[in-house]
Amino acid sequence: MIKPRQDLAPNTAAFETTPLVKPTGFREYDARWILDKEINLLGIQALGLGLATYVHEIGVKPRIVVGHDFRSYSLSVKQALIVGLMQGGMEVLDIGLALSPMAYFGQFALEAPCVAMVTASHNENGWTGVKMGANPPVTFGPDEIGRLKEIVLGGLGVERPGGRLEQVEGFRDRYIAEVVGGRKLKRPLKVIAACGNGTAGAFAPDVLRALGAEVIEMDCDLDYTFPKYNPNPEDHAMLVQMAARLKETGADLALGFDGDGDRCGVVDETGEEIFADKIGLLLARDLSALHPNATFVVDVKSTGLYKTDEVLKANGAETVYWKTGHSYIKRKTAELGALAGFEKSGHFFLADPIGRGYDDGLVAGVAVLEMLDRNPGKSLSQLKTALPDAWTSLTMSPHCDDELKYGVLEKIVAEYEKLGAEGGSILGRRIVEVITVNGARVHLEDGSWVLVRASSNKPELVVVVESMRSEDDMRALFREEVKPRLAAYPEIGAYNQEI
Repeated sequence: MIKPRQDLAPNTAAFETTPLVKPTGFREYDARWILDKEINLLGIQALGLGLATYVHEIGVKPRIVVGHDFRSYSLSVKQALIVGLMQGGMEVLDIGLALSPMAYFGQFALEAPCVAMVTASHNENGWTGVKMGANPPVTFGPDEIGRLKEIVLGGLGVERPGGRLEQVEGFRDRYIAEVVGGRKLKRPLKVIAACGNGTAGAFAPDVLRALGAEVIEMDCDLDYTFPKYNPNPEDHAMLVQMAARLKETGADLALGFDGDGDRCGVVDETGEEIFADKIGLLLARDLSALHPNATFVVDVKSTGLYKTDEVLKANGAETVYWKTGHSYIKRKTAELGALAGFEKSGHFFLADPIGRGYDDGLVAGVAVLEMLDRNPGKSLSQLKTALPDAWTSLTMSPHCDDELKYGVLEKIVAEYEKLGAEGGSILGRRIVEVITVNGARVHLEDGSWVLVRASSNKPELVVVVESMRSEDDMRALFREEVKPRLAAYPEIGAYNQEI
């Protein structure tokens, strides 16, 4: 295997003969690069060979499901990846155009322990990446990605015989049947399926119709230019469009799906977004009544209400807070045998008997509709209003280069640790705890908190604040505490959005 380089320019002979792989593309729990600038197709092939080498190294059966999302270059990227996988002796099962959870389902349905899904999820055009796993329903975390990085960058891939390719026909219908699972709504529900012209548009409307919902399609035609907004139900632009369509149609709710279908965003009938952690809390209330003494896993960006909610307490539910990241929450959910895991970004991990434990935006959407079905006469906004008061911000993401963000974050964490150790306060409230499992989550004496962490898949920091007092106080926590603190670091740039 040729050892990859980091300094190749497109439109040169070297670019056509040598793998280009930038080390920063290996993230905490998946891999993402800007195509041609940070990785070329030969680099993708080297990644495939490296993945095959790692699979053999850990003694897992070399049988892998691959799929690709809907971008102009994803098919080419997948084909380069397949070449490398076959070069490394893997049996490759190609399911074609797919959602990430469809590829995860393939691990179970096709008896293949390994998966490699070519997707950049909701990242802007130009980005590509691969989500990988070798132990369903768990996907790679830092240890696996770290070893894969060593193999690829060190040119340590081992060629082996036995590589073969099989095209799997009709797998889309098999996946849709799995998600629907023979369920039928008893209550008539009108649902907007918002897909941002991403891959989910080829799947979500059919799933929701099969469930018995009346579906209003919103940007479900596939268009890899993403002409209106990126398919990201956490972004303000998509949420505004969903809210406007709700007011036009009088639908009961809108479900928004991201670029590779593993996340789901929800807007109620009034046009208000319900953050994924609050949807998770509603689902936890609903599911813990059906499954007493259940365990739920939530990420550190999620509301503090899980610990204090009286309904969960009455149902004997236990909640564990864990590191943000689909791989971390998925792994912890499986490790604890939890009924479900919820992540603030919209990843829902519904385990047996509801799902298979991996993140699937369509399974999450079905669960929300079934929750409404079990609450006849109640709207989604009414269910939300029944929750205790808490005001949580949008996820704000100031730019910070990948090479710099962890060093900057380390300094910010140290500041908060020092402030807490000295008995300090924020806006007149004493700091009672600083959780540093994933950045700094700073808890105040009234239950409010602020969080600063590093994004695992983009050159950004991540900021979330929650107030138990008011919306104005939530904004003050950001504007008077977090924003001035981060402004002291010139390495931190503009925010994607502010509150």
